[in-house]
Amino acid sequence: MTPAFEDSRLSTIRDKVEEGQRLSSEDGLTLYRTPDLLGVGWLANRVRERLHGNKTYFNVNRHINPTDVCVASCKLCAFGKKAKDPTAYTWSHEQIWERAGHGYSEAVTEFHIVGGLHPELTLDWYCEMLRGLKQRYPKVHLKAFTMVEIGYFAQRTKLSHREVLERLKGAGMDSMPGGGAEIFSERVRRIICDHKISGDQWIDVARIAHKLGIHSNCTMLYGHIETEADRVDHLLKLRGLQDETRGFQTFIPLAFHPDNTAMEHVGKTTGFNDIREIAVSRLMLDNIPHIKAYWVMMTPQIAQIALRFGADDLDGTVVEEKIYRDAGGATSGSLRRGDLLRLIQEAGREPVERDTLYRAVERKEAENVFTVLV
Repeated sequence: MTPAFEDSRLSTIRDKVEEGQRLSSEDGLTLYRTPDLLGVGWLANRVRERLHGNKTYFNVNRHINPTDVCVASCKLCAFGKKAKDPTAYTWSHEQIWERAGHGYSEAVTEFHIVGGLHPELTLDWYCEMLRGLKQRYPKVHLKAFTMVEIGYFAQRTKLSHREVLERLKGAGMDSMPGGGAEIFSERVRRIICDHKISGDQWIDVARIAHKLGIHSNCTMLYGHIETEADRVDHLLKLRGLQDETRGFQTFIPLAFHPDNTAMEHVGKTTGFNDIREIAVSRLMLDNIPHIKAYWVMMTPQIAQIALRFGADDLDGTVVEEKIYRDAGGATSGSLRRGDLLRLIQEAGREPVERDTLYRAVERKEAENVFTVLV
């Protein structure tokens, strides 16, 4: 039954949604500004169920952050440290390969690999890391390196973005995460992350990766100094690139965690903010298949509610996520596979274990093995 919207403007948007029409920038601003969150959520859930029915995806993955040494000094970051900082770390190849095996007891299907922009580690070093992981864990998908890291590797090696991506792909990189996008607004980037590649460069690296057959995720960091118009602009730029390449698999809205950053004065996002961001994303990004409620940042409880507001993915077991923990995140660094199943089932959804490319995984628990159902 169609609800009686508190905001009459949502009726116009509903008509567009029902007819499969693309929402405009003005529609996006309405979705962000209307007080009728339940109305926005109803519309987003309508699209979510049209695309995925009752299914909710998750995977068994492990995050690997090889180093927190970083030449950038982004105000939004609590993770990166200078090389001379006594608390900074850089793992050796042997440490990375050994630590990767710590989470292998649940038959991990994905290693998610991101780190700081280290001034001394070479592209060859990262390629050898990938080759070592592939040799030891040949069935595990390597989702590695943000567009920002690719830009830095290219700068240091004097190679093109394409050449860097080809080298990494040849060493075993299977796909890419979507981090580092932050907000594409140059006004905002000059304040929060002026040491990173520009928004246009982020888009360009993603375009090249997609044309090389490397799928990626995409993200947006919200809840700091950006405006609603900045968020809409960001979503529309991602939508535009997806029209061109069809290379994005999943969009992940990331809530800003200000603790231990140079922006501690910025208040934390609320559950209301987080739920709305999921819903607006689902409605505006009509060509990106999946919307992820990243439980590490929004808590498992809010992520569970998001499954009725447009999200169809909860990410995975994660294991030892460091970046948002350093920013004061109070959420546990990992969940067991059974925890994810319970969260999804208690939300009234059907859990589907997937690999990184959203192929269903059939698992034999007693034997601790999995089969990807192509």
